[in-house]
Amino acid sequence: METKTARLTLLIDPRKKRIFEEICAEQDLTPSQVVRQLIREYIVTHAGNRSLPPWLANAGKRAMVARPDDER
Repeated sequence: METKTARLTLLIDPRKKRIFEEICAEQDLTPSQVVRQLIREYIVTHAGNRSLPPWLANAGKRAMVARPDDER
């Protein structure tokens, strides 16, 4: 499991940020939770031949099972 955190700063259009935050709030999630999940899914999907630790590979599989496309 993840034990340490690192800061990631990004620039985003204020209009997109506002919409993103509204959608997160509607789903009772913080923007950080959603971004972390998106990053995990992106890593698992695009890892190619990289060996991923089981906790990361399994997290991506659980997320895809827990939130199928038709429920998003």
